[in-house]
Amino acid sequence: MKMHEKKHFLLYGLALSLFMGCNGPAETKTANTDSTSVVKAAIPDAKNFESEVNGKAVKLYTLKNSKGASVAITNYGGRIVSLMVPDKKGTLTDVVLGYDSLKTYQKPKEPYFGAIIGRYGNRIGKGKFTLEGKPYQLDINDGVNTLHGGFKGFYAQVFDATQVDDKTLNLTYVSKDGEGGYPGTLTVKVAYTLTDDNAVKIEYTATTDKTTIVNLTNHAYFNLNGAGSSTILNNIAKIDADNITPVDVTLIPTGKLQAVKNTPFDFTTAKAIGTNINDKDDQLNNGKGYDHNFALNKHDATQSVATISSSETGIVMDIYTDEPGLQFYTGNFLTGKTNDGKGGKAYAYRSAFCVETQHFPDAPNQPAFASTVLKPGQTYHTATTYKFAGK
Repeated sequence: MKMHEKKHFLLYGLALSLFMGCNGPAETKTANTDSTSVVKAAIPDAKNFESEVNGKAVKLYTLKNSKGASVAITNYGGRIVSLMVPDKKGTLTDVVLGYDSLKTYQKPKEPYFGAIIGRYGNRIGKGKFTLEGKPYQLDINDGVNTLHGGFKGFYAQVFDATQVDDKTLNLTYVSKDGEGGYPGTLTVKVAYTLTDDNAVKIEYTATTDKTTIVNLTNHAYFNLNGAGSSTILNNIAKIDADNITPVDVTLIPTGKLQAVKNTPFDFTTAKAIGTNINDKDDQLNNGKGYDHNFALNKHDATQSVATISSSETGIVMDIYTDEPGLQFYTGNFLTGKTNDGKGGKAYAYRSAFCVETQHFPDAPNQPAFASTVLKPGQTYHTATTYKFAGK
């Protein structure tokens, strides 16, 4: 490097340092796959979420732990808006995609960023099922099927919120009989807890006054390189599942199990997400990539069912759940055509993955799958934990 180039480089570095210093402690640097730029991460401004929807107040709530990690959640859809965890250098990194304002979450065809999904996570074939001899017709909002509760699923509802303390947020929503076509008045409680070991625990509880079906999950979009980075294909994934539930061209399960061995779906040994994603395979073709339910080998919530990591940031995420399935989705429908993501970022094709813990898709129509029926007097309860470490 020539002397005048060194001077310019040093002046640029000093200016950048001063610029970052002026932005205050709420902002941190986070990794990006584009090594020529720096992604700034910050907890979104709570004022951008203060509004009223469906006659109910909407706010942004922030949980923090003793390690400096934080999770910001809005009671509009019970959405995780940001999740700041330390990387291998201790730098806080936002690993969840989302928006900087409530208004953007309300745009048409918003892809469920960070939302609580209900009444039924994933798809129900043709939006139909029969319960106690009575047929039900749900909203058709995904081709010929129902997806994630229909047009006004929980992602578009305002939960009543109580922040218990710095680490716990309780959300409640009462879904009326007939909402979205589902029977029974369903009372749902969701508790978010941020622990001191950098884990986000989500507990779901529900009761009903009439026999119904329920399958709750969270639809966070993760990128362990940092939200806004251009790809997740270099994130390393391991999923403890010997089988998937294969799907037809409309992404409805066939009702059978398919072994992952010797297929692109074998994540029983850790590998980069992109290793086989473009292989010639009927199931990959149906999903336009990975968009499949993995039938977990174990799911007692005491052992990790999946581990995903980034060599760039050193962030490792372990998933614990008592649910039998894990929907692994690789952002195949993200386009990057708009720059309305947090910090003005465009969320590119396959720049995030989802790991939705669940009962199996279309279970009400698949006798071989575990039941998702909830009756009066019963309590639905399930829990999932996403635990983070920087190594």
